[in-house]
Amino acid sequence: MQRKTVLLVICSMLLALSLMAGCGNGEPAAGDADGMEFDGELFFTGSSTLAPTISQIADTFQNEYGTWDQVDDSLPAEDIEINVSTGGSGVGAKAVIENTAHFGMLARGARDEERDEIEDYQEYLLGIDALLVAVHKDNALGQKRDDLTKEEVRTIFSDEVSSWNEFDPALGDEEIVLLVRDVGGGAHGVFQNVIMGDVEVSVDAIEVPSMTGLVERLVGNPLAIGYASYGVADQHQDNLVAFKVDGIEPSAENILDGTYPISRPLVLVRSGELSTAEEAFLDYLKSETGTEIISEMGFLPAN
Repeated sequence: MQRKTVLLVICSMLLALSLMAGCGNGEPAAGDADGMEFDGELFFTGSSTLAPTISQIADTFQNEYGTWDQVDDSLPAEDIEINVSTGGSGVGAKAVIENTAHFGMLARGARDEERDEIEDYQEYLLGIDALLVAVHKDNALGQKRDDLTKEEVRTIFSDEVSSWNEFDPALGDEEIVLLVRDVGGGAHGVFQNVIMGDVEVSVDAIEVPSMTGLVERLVGNPLAIGYASYGVADQHQDNLVAFKVDGIEPSAENILDGTYPISRPLVLVRSGELSTAEEAFLDYLKSETGTEIISEMGFLPAN
C-alpha cells in the first residue's frame, strides 16, 4: 500500500511538472491563438508618438466593456487591462522579437532586419503622420519666410551653421537651438532618411525623448527649430510656424497623397495570428470610435 502511495505521489509530481513546463515559457499571454490561457492583459510598447493615441482608445474600450466577456462571450470574465509603454519604435520592434509585448508600436515602416527577425510578421496600418519643420511664432526666420528647401533644412540641422545669421545674414547672431528626437525614435529615422541623407545631425542638437516634449520646448524658445509631429504640432498651431518643404505645404491632403515628403506610417507589428482578444481590440482601433480618436489626436486615419 505504501509503495502504491509513493508511486501515485511521483506520478502526480511528474504531471504537475509537465504542465508547468508547457505553460512557463516566459511568453505574454496571447489569448486563444496558441491555446494558452488568456489572463486579461494586452501589452503594447514602442513609439512615443503613437502611445498616447493607443492609450486613449484603450481607456475608451475599457470604459465601454469593462470585462473581456462583454467583448466576446468566448473570453473570460476578467477585467480588461491594456498596458501601453514607450521607448521608441526600435524598442517596439525589439519587444515583439523578444516576445515581451503583444504589439510593437512603430512611427515608421519596419526595417528589413526587423521583419526578418519577427516570426510570422504581421503589420497593421493605423494612420499617417508627418514631420513639420517648425519654429516658434516669434522666430525671425518664421516671420520672414514660409518655405525651406530640403537642402536648407539639412544645412540648418548639420554642423555647417551654428547661428541664425550664418544661415541668413538678415537674421540675428543668436545661436540656433536645434531640437531633434532621440536616435531610437521613429521620427529620427524618417528625418535622417528624407532630409539628412548621409549628413549627420549636428552634435550640438538637443535630443528630446518624446515628441510632446520636443514641441513643448519649441513653443517655449523663439531661437529653436525642430521637426514636430503633425499631430502634436496641430495642437500648438497658434504658437508655431510650420514651413513648406520644397514649396509643398504640410496639409492633410498633401500628406495623405504622399506629396509632402516628410511623412511616416503609424503601424502596429506583431508575431503570428491574432487571438480573439487581440482581434477585438484591433477592430476597435479601426472602428468609427477609434478613427475619431486618431483624428482628434491630429493624425490621419488609414481608413
